[in-house]
Amino acid sequence: MSQSSFPYRYVSIEGNIGSGKTSLVDQLSTELGGKKILEQFADNPFLPLFYQDPERYAFSVELFFMTERYKQLQGELTAPDLFNEYIISDFFFIKSLLFARKNLMQEEYKLYQQLFSVLNNTFPNPDLMVYLHRDTTYLLENIRKRNRPYEQEIEEAYLLKIQNSYFEYLRNITSFPVLILDIKDMDFVSSAQNYETIKFLISKQYNPGVHRISVSI
Repeated sequence: MSQSSFPYRYVSIEGNIGSGKTSLVDQLSTELGGKKILEQFADNPFLPLFYQDPERYAFSVELFFMTERYKQLQGELTAPDLFNEYIISDFFFIKSLLFARKNLMQEEYKLYQQLFSVLNNTFPNPDLMVYLHRDTTYLLENIRKRNRPYEQEIEEAYLLKIQNSYFEYLRNITSFPVLILDIKDMDFVSSAQNYETIKFLISKQYNPGVHRISVSI
C-alpha cells in the first residue's frame, strides 16, 4: 500500500482486550512507514491488583491509565514528527472513560469524568477509528494463549461489560468516521490474505459516522 493511496493521517485502532489491536498497528505502521503509538499497559503497577480485587483497585488503575495515555498522546499528537506522515495508535483517549464507566463506583466515576473532560480537550479526533469486534469466546482464547499472568483472571462477563461500553459510545459518533469490523476468529497476523482484506477496508474513504462491516474469511 503506497502512502498516496491511504487517505487518513491519524488512525486509531480500538477493540476489546485480546482483539488484536497492537498486532494490526504493528503491521500497518511497518507498511506505511508511519509512527505508531502503543499503549504501555504493562507499566501500570495496579493492573495485577485490579484483576484480583477490582472494587478496591479500580480507581487507582484507571487514574494511572488515564495519566499515562495523556502523557503519551500529548507528546505525539501535539508535537507531531514532520518526517512521519502517518500516526497509527492502538488506543484512543476515550478508552479511559469507557473502561472507567464500567469499573468505577458512581462517585468515583463523577470525579474521574471531570478530570477526563479537562485532559481530553487537548486532543484531536482521529481521522478514522477502527474497532475490531470479536466474540468473547475468541477473546478469552487469545488472552489465555498470550499468557500474561495478570490477565488470567479475566472473565467473559467483564469482556461483555467492556464491549457494551464501547458500543454505547460508538453508536453516537457523528463527527468522524468509525469503522466497526466484525472479524470473528480471523487471523491477520499469520495470514497475509486476511491482513490484505482488513487493510483494504481500512484504506477506503468513509464519511463521518458509524460503518459496520462483517468480514468473511
